[in-house]
Amino acid sequence: MKILKAIITAAGKSQRTLPLQTLVDRDGSPKSALAILADEIISAGIEQIAVIISPGDAPAYTAAAGPHAQHMQFIEQAQPLGYGHAVYCAHSFTNSDPFLLMVGDHLYISRTNTSCARQLTETAAAENCSVSAVQATHESKLPFYGSVGGHRIANRERLYQIQTVIEKPTPTEAEQKLIVPGLRTGNYLCFFGIHALSPSLMELLGQQLNDPQHPRQVNLSAALSDLARRERYLASELLGRRYDIDRRYGLLNAQLALGLAGKDRDEVLSQLVELLAQSQVQS
Repeated sequence: MKILKAIITAAGKSQRTLPLQTLVDRDGSPKSALAILADEIISAGIEQIAVIISPGDAPAYTAAAGPHAQHMQFIEQAQPLGYGHAVYCAHSFTNSDPFLLMVGDHLYISRTNTSCARQLTETAAAENCSVSAVQATHESKLPFYGSVGGHRIANRERLYQIQTVIEKPTPTEAEQKLIVPGLRTGNYLCFFGIHALSPSLMELLGQQLNDPQHPRQVNLSAALSDLARRERYLASELLGRRYDIDRRYGLLNAQLALGLAGKDRDEVLSQLVELLAQSQVQS
């Protein structure tokens, strides 16, 4: 499953301005979060990117994308019909092709020379199926993420067969339905914010949207759960970390992570030590 197209979702009310925020990237250059995400996507060999935005946001996003704007198509989500609907807004863009899906309020730092996006697309190509990136996450953070249940694939490190997908489960629900053998007690496989998906996912989202019995909210997790029942669908723990910039101090955490992973690591550490020393004196 070779992936040549990507979608970034950025139309949510609390999300729409986050990709426009400026950070200092690992190379020491100021960049918008959108441009950093585009770098991540292009590192995976993808140069066609659809960005799902709120009506009227195209000029701001074009400016924030900088040189990457030439690779981008901005698609407005005219009605707030759920996250799944935001993804489905790009169905004409993806057509019948597989695609990489990324959220606009997460940044990623790989622990290897291979970016997180490329790790995932390479796994999807090797397994020839949909693969969602996951991260073992403590149950206290379940309210923030979709989660999966399943089992580890024999003799395959960090690769799981998905059987169940639940959006923001309660701890009780997770304990009943999402236990994955081999994880530490109280930890569950939560979505990382990157998915490599087959064209079937768009079909399932379209079925929700056109279902007269459906409450006019298109749910991505429900479509992913249907995908797991329809075809082979895996989860992969990537060698990297996600940084949710929509969380409290999220931008700060992401900036620190970028600085500590980049060429100015020593300078960032020095400034942190100085700041800590000053805070100790003041206290």
